[in-house]
Amino acid sequence: MKRIHILICIMFCIFLAACSKKTEDRHSTNPTETTSTATADAAAEATNNEVATDEKLGTKWGDEIDSQVTEVDLKRQSDSPLAEVIVQYADKNYQGKSVNSISLAAGKISFLIVDDHDNNIPIYRVGQSYFLSGREGQSYQLKYENNTAKTFEIVASVDGVDVINGREASRSNSGYVLNPHESLKIEGFRKSNSAVASFTFSKPEDSYAANSDHGSIQNAGVIGTVIYALEAPESDDAKPVNKYAPPPNAFPADR
Repeated sequence: MKRIHILICIMFCIFLAACSKKTEDRHSTNPTETTSTATADAAAEATNNEVATDEKLGTKWGDEIDSQVTEVDLKRQSDSPLAEVIVQYADKNYQGKSVNSISLAAGKISFLIVDDHDNNIPIYRVGQSYFLSGREGQSYQLKYENNTAKTFEIVASVDGVDVINGREASRSNSGYVLNPHESLKIEGFRKSNSAVASFTFSKPEDSYAANSDHGSIQNAGVIGTVIYALEAPESDDAKPVNKYAPPPNAFPADR
């Protein structure tokens, strides 16, 4: 009986070891696969960052567009931004995953770049880096969608220049207000309370940054966005707007 007891103990230990091994295998990550993915991302990002002289772009002072704004007195909840992102752009076929929009602040805000017809301009993501394919002479707009009942501030820069005051970009500069469940389009460099000069892709030497007192051609080819939460009351009436066609109703009289 003693020998049988010992044999049972040994078999039980072998069984526990086998179960433990299966659990480890199930929860462990394949190091070869992880290394391969990281290597591919690094290679793609290096390729994207290698921009030939004839591929480089800047953003020039384009046509004047009517754009009305009013000033409001709102305070930031914190000096620390909720989120920020940089998008590099050039007339280049970028590598990476094509995305329709960039998710900011844990999905609270969607950021996309569109043309004059509100069509998305291709953005490519590699890791945490974003790249935009543009072409000379093409106008574009920065579009932000608020998916919450809260109010945010958008501080944006193009080629290292603040889009509102035309000076050197800084996170501490004032921005645009993005109201609850609404969208905001920044169409160009602000000229006055009633007009902007449209963002238009150009050669770096023709960019606004290269031809202004507060910009530099060295910063051409980059778009920056910083998001702050504002101290504004949440509106009970601020409900999401259905942007799509409503479903058909076979009995419209019975609402």
